[in-house]
Amino acid sequence: MKEHAYAVTVNWTGNTGEGTSSYTSYQRDFTVEGLGKPQILGCADPAFRGNSNRWNPEDMLLASISACHKLWYLHLCAVNNVNVLEYVDYPVARMVEGDAQQKGRFKDAELRPQIVISSQSDIDLAMRLHDDAHHECFIANSVNFPIKCRAVIHHQR
Repeated sequence: MKEHAYAVTVNWTGNTGEGTSSYTSYQRDFTVEGLGKPQILGCADPAFRGNSNRWNPEDMLLASISACHKLWYLHLCAVNNVNVLEYVDYPVARMVEGDAQQKGRFKDAELRPQIVISSQSDIDLAMRLHDDAHHECFIANSVNFPIKCRAVIHHQR
């Protein structure tokens, strides 16, 4: 079994001078950095006193699910002679806040890729490969909520 290691720096930048002396005394801003990569500006979701102009962890989880699926899908298409020309996903997810007995969690996610393949490519095979991509996706295999894929695939015009 191969093992891969990942490391980033997540730096809280929201100290307004009072630290976390109260719930309202600090900002939720942070940065995500990785060696040689552009910095990501993050914050909490606006529902939790965050900044809507920054990426929140929930956005990043959904983007990770979508990106992982897409990368596996493109690989599977390439090795199965399905020529993908365009791929744009509009994923959505639902999160529920918890109560005293149950913590908040993602309830589900849905990928909604819009795909254009060459006119010579098999559209039925292209559709079936989404199921294979889902089962191969490292992120999908790591979460504890259902992920659906509602792909729309068209031949190139």
